[in-house]
Amino acid sequence: MPKIHGAEFMPIRHGGVDQLCIGFIEVSFACCGEHRCIRPCSQHSPLAVSANLFGRTAIKLPHRRQFLGLAAGVTALPATLLIASAHSYPSRPVRIIVGYSPGGTTDICARLIGQWLSERLGQPFIVENRPGAGSNVAAEGAVRAPADGYTLFLATISNAINATLYDKLNFNFIRDIAPVAGIIHVPNVMEVNPSVPAKTVPEFIAYAKANPGKVNCASGGVGSSTHVSGELFKMMTGVSMAHIPYRGTAPAVTDLIAGQVQVMFDNLPGSIEYVRSGSTRALAVTTIARSGELPDVPTVADFVPGYEVSAWFGLGAPRGTPQDIIDRLNAEINAALADAKMKARLTDRGGIALAGSPADFGKVITDETGKWGQVVRAANMKPE
Repeated sequence: MPKIHGAEFMPIRHGGVDQLCIGFIEVSFACCGEHRCIRPCSQHSPLAVSANLFGRTAIKLPHRRQFLGLAAGVTALPATLLIASAHSYPSRPVRIIVGYSPGGTTDICARLIGQWLSERLGQPFIVENRPGAGSNVAAEGAVRAPADGYTLFLATISNAINATLYDKLNFNFIRDIAPVAGIIHVPNVMEVNPSVPAKTVPEFIAYAKANPGKVNCASGGVGSSTHVSGELFKMMTGVSMAHIPYRGTAPAVTDLIAGQVQVMFDNLPGSIEYVRSGSTRALAVTTIARSGELPDVPTVADFVPGYEVSAWFGLGAPRGTPQDIIDRLNAEINAALADAKMKARLTDRGGIALAGSPADFGKVITDETGKWGQVVRAANMKPE
């Protein structure tokens, strides 16, 4: 790849015209060497740059060397374009890809923050559910999307778990997804169908050990926090439970209520109303501290020392998304988490705000990937 003044350019050729792609600008000149023009690069620009910003101004240069010197000079233009893009973003609908089916905590979280962003930024933020492979289908779709700010991904603890659980992913989540902002972290709740006689964690352990092969534990999918919560519980208590994965927590809770499965470790926001109504019975929450929304429910760690699971949710974008767009989205999400009404909607379901910078959320992803990698290996967990 040729270099001009130390910068790399991509030579391309269309018909009889030689061209150089310099950042977001495509510089072309006729083979006769008489006429040159500068215009927006249609192949490589992530931004919708209007043609009249540059026009198609003809520039007569007597020598090709002088032309290349001019080309090097336009490399300073992309920064100006990016600044302009942040002020005009978004100019069309934005999609938020979710790796689970509608109705679960991940979906609820995406819709709440999507509604806020739509109202604040003046364009629809549309939730697109793509369940499958423990949210890997959705994650890969986000990774492969254009890095222009118009595709976002609802990242969860599952993505940190899957980094170790799956041997052959077509992407590296830490490398390929740019962190935008944390949204909430939540406890999971260990809940049973009311027909299960156990009313405490010790009673459940005794019941499961007395009924080997008869206790089915539902989850929202392989690699989800609802899955690893059960696996960690099995490893630390010695009980035997069959794992029954679903394509999201909503259908899993439906079967729990119907008695098709006996126990589940669901994200609290997705199950709190069922617990309050008596459709399921909460035995414990999975965090170290009790939940303010279920103050009478103990923690698993009260009976199984050292047990702790906390699920988290945030927004990411394809690597290479302009930083100013990421920063604008981060500011709007933090404003949502500081808003009294939005905060009430999140905490009423058991969520705790996860405010901070993109770097703060990136650290959460990195730290959690390391932590759950150890658990996956220790429990010898495998995709099912």
